[in-house]
Amino acid sequence: MKRKEFLRGGALAFGGLLLNPFRAKANTIKEEFGSRKAKNIIFMVSDGMSSGTLNMADLYSRRKLGKPSHWISLYEESLVNRGVMDMASLNSIVTDSAAASSSWGGGKRVNNGSLNIGPNGEEYLPILQKFKKAGKKVGCVTTVPITHATPAGFCVYTKSRNSQEDIAEIYSDLGFDVMMGGGHKYFDAAQRKDKKDMYSVFRNKGYSVARNKTEMNAASKNKPLLATFDVDGLPYSADQNSSSFMKNNIPTLAEMTDKAINQMKDHRNGFVMQVEAGKVDWAAHGNDIAGLLYDQLAFDDAVKVAIDFAKKDGNTLVIITSDHGNANPGLIYGKNVNSDFDRIQKFTQTNEWILQGVNPTDSVSTIKNRIALANAGINISDDQARELLGYYSKAKMEDGVYNPRHLPFKLLADIQKAYTSVGWISMDHSADYTELAMFGPGSDKMKPFMKNTDMHTFLLKAAEVENKF
Repeated sequence: MKRKEFLRGGALAFGGLLLNPFRAKANTIKEEFGSRKAKNIIFMVSDGMSSGTLNMADLYSRRKLGKPSHWISLYEESLVNRGVMDMASLNSIVTDSAAASSSWGGGKRVNNGSLNIGPNGEEYLPILQKFKKAGKKVGCVTTVPITHATPAGFCVYTKSRNSQEDIAEIYSDLGFDVMMGGGHKYFDAAQRKDKKDMYSVFRNKGYSVARNKTEMNAASKNKPLLATFDVDGLPYSADQNSSSFMKNNIPTLAEMTDKAINQMKDHRNGFVMQVEAGKVDWAAHGNDIAGLLYDQLAFDDAVKVAIDFAKKDGNTLVIITSDHGNANPGLIYGKNVNSDFDRIQKFTQTNEWILQGVNPTDSVSTIKNRIALANAGINISDDQARELLGYYSKAKMEDGVYNPRHLPFKLLADIQKAYTSVGWISMDHSADYTELAMFGPGSDKMKPFMKNTDMHTFLLKAAEVENKF
């Protein structure tokens, strides 16, 4: 036998068997699931993740850390089944997060903006309520308000995703086991319109209530847990990494995921949970590259937590996906693209941090220094700084989701493009078929192309829960 044939593909021939240590490991893991049911399900959503976001996170990891992202490594090692999903809503081929999550949660396409409510008022029972009725523990973890569209789509039905105070009250009647994220203002009596203290309501129903990382870690496994770590959404990972106060008080998505698993893993009937990186979507709306990339990498750390648990447990189905694309960012060809992209490794703050900290009376040099401090020494021109300042005197205004002050997010991203080689097609959702990966019992039955509403039945069947509710 010729040497190149003997070693072809990095494999060893022995006794007529072709052995590749990586492929053998992957096949063993896949085969050991057999036809077993999924006792536990972890459904992971990087909200608003376009394919370019996944790509850039992997490139960042390889170039800075010397290893692929956890998500892409699952593909490299053939540990997951992979496909794409059609996420259209009932009234648009471009969905919003409420309709997207409802398609999974209630199994029906609904109009954008609604949560598991059909066009004629039909109420579709969300999947976590079904799993709870079937005897499982259930929960949600997110980096945006726990009452926000994506977690709510798995939990409630209501006409409008914007009724977050009402959603908080509905949660108190559901008896779910873990609810963690942001959204303090929807539970706090001082900030609710009806002045109702929802924390007291939850405590009176036996919940532990946590407001920081220490309280989260100390929460008893014998009680359900409600945790809100910030007034609205949690800080972007890039900003959190630069603040010792935030790091000490606000958990990462991976830490929340680990806590949620530990809260529910010993239940005899298993658990089902949704994990969402909601700030990926918010960053895409703002064309904020540091916000986007670092929060996608934080989601990737949570993926590792879930997969590590699933590998050890053997009875857990992990699903990794997105609900829609957003802004479709990507690297643009040019002679400096490598060094431009690597510059982002040294970004210490998000564009939100930069722009929210500017005052109308700031000087041109103050603006330039603030951007240089946050963006690894980027030296914008005086004219660019003056143009940015124009938005603070209201001479110019930008619209956009999550931009109530009409700050120049698009302008700053356009300026940064010359230094990062990252381009954006818009500041809003797109109709991408979303990435879909599955690991664990039931993953072998995944189709390479799925309609979003098929996921509802798929999850119930994987757990062998009858769809009778």
